Amino acid sequence: MNPSHPHAARPAGSVILAIILVSYFMILLDNSIIFTALPTIHTAMGYSTTGLAWVQDAYTLVFGGLLLLGARAGDLLGRRRVFVFGLAVFAVASLLVGAAQSGWWLIGARALQGVGAAIVAPSSLSLLTASFAEGRERARAVALYGATAGIGASLGMVIGGALADWVSWRAGFFINVPIGVAMIVLAPRFIPETNRISGRFDLTGAVSATLGVGAVVFAIIHSAEAGWGSPMTVAMLILGAVLMVVLVAGERRARQPIMPLRLFADRRRVGAYLARLLYLGAMIGFFYFSTQFMQGVLGFSAFQAGIAFFPMTLVNFAVALTIPRLTRRFGQAVPLAVGVVLTFLGMVWLSRVQATDSYWDAVALPMVLIGAGQGLAFAPLTSAGIADVPAEDAGAASGLVNTFHQLGMALGLGFSSQLQRQPVQVCNQPPWRSPRGWTPRCSPAAAYWPCA
Repeated sequence: MNPSHPHAARPAGSVILAIILVSYFMILLDNSIIFTALPTIHTAMGYSTTGLAWVQDAYTLVFGGLLLLGARAGDLLGRRRVFVFGLAVFAVASLLVGAAQSGWWLIGARALQGVGAAIVAPSSLSLLTASFAEGRERARAVALYGATAGIGASLGMVIGGALADWVSWRAGFFINVPIGVAMIVLAPRFIPETNRISGRFDLTGAVSATLGVGAVVFAIIHSAEAGWGSPMTVAMLILGAVLMVVLVAGERRARQPIMPLRLFADRRRVGAYLARLLYLGAMIGFFYFSTQFMQGVLGFSAFQAGIAFFPMTLVNFAVALTIPRLTRRFGQAVPLAVGVVLTFLGMVWLSRVQATDSYWDAVALPMVLIGAGQGLAFAPLTSAGIADVPAEDAGAASGLVNTFHQLGMALGLGFSSQLQRQPVQVCNQPPWRSPRGWTPRCSPAAAYWPCA
């Protein structure tokens, strides 16, 4: 198929979409599997509190820091080539995570997973825009991409919980290997290579973007343990800000910038980036505390807690399928606004839950609203983030969408973890281990909901 003619060999379009979505889903799946796997990893690997936190943080730091670089590499070297390379890195890293025999091995392999994810995530979105023409076909593809982003986290908790309870925490990472191999075999066969941009690589932009975003992500991660007033947190935030200023100044002069500033000239795209950051920050807090409440107060196992997200997952997917029709009739702004409002109402409802409440009326029903809100919001946010972007900037725009996505998750987790550190009233709830501390204590829900 010639990439300049997206309608050519159209029967392969569904296969192309499936390869892109499965690859993207694999990354999202792994990012949430770790939440349900951490308790078992803590016991099996004998981590300290700090060491355990880095099992997740190493992935987050590398993923966030390399996204812009990974995105621009696809524009310069060919998106399919870079996409397949990223899949190979991620599959090998997953195998190393599952086979880890020591703490440093596991953390190093998680960092390598972050490298692969930073390549695959933006490449998948830029390949999608290159493979489907503007209009109904791309709207449907982006809607399914948005639905994948929405359901990946919750389904990952189901799969991760089931495997951790029934098999081993390692199984959640081993399953990436056959999936990755299958996508590596299929991608060159069905996905066309994109045109490569000739010219010099923006080395200054690559270094400043990688270190700048990495410093900001590290500051957010560190703030979860030491607080925003910590000298290290402040120093890394300042370093990140300085490097971002260097990045902007350099991009003004670069002939082929890693982060073209013209992408920020459109208010719709800028609004989509900022809205995505805030929305993902809220969503990760929702997953963080809802999982704790269900396991720490309602007494759910890891698998049961994952299954408990199904009301949200199913509604999310069903609503997302209606997005192409809704956007043709109302445009993107109306579904997005309604989605944000529904998500807000669901979270307000969920924030009023008490320790004596039942799952069905206090958790499941708010999740229905949140799932509907996600289904309406993600596709318009994604579409707006890549709207009217020229072909040579598709990779960079996809990188920005994913960078703001990752920064939002890091911010949300950082704030959630700091709230978790607030003093709690001792009660008679069973011991529970916090995802960042893993020390026995009263159920964390006691900090927000009174004990019965």
